[in-house]
Amino acid sequence: MKILLSVIHIIVSVLMIAAVLIQQRKQGGFSGVFGGGTQPDSGQWQRFTPLTKMTICLASIFMITSFLIVFIN
Repeated sequence: MKILLSVIHIIVSVLMIAAVLIQQRKQGGFSGVFGGGTQPDSGQWQRFTPLTKMTICLASIFMITSFLIVFIN
């Protein structure tokens, strides 16, 4: 089980690195990190690009597999 989780963890990490590197830069600067100058967050999930949604899902899977690997040890 630990080996399977480790393999899944490595695959997810490589996919997440690729997804982050493929994304387009936004010209928001430092204020864009904290949502400065944007409208309220109503319907924020619908405004994300599919690549951003994939990155969020991969990051979630990465964190879950990280916790599972730690708890198995």
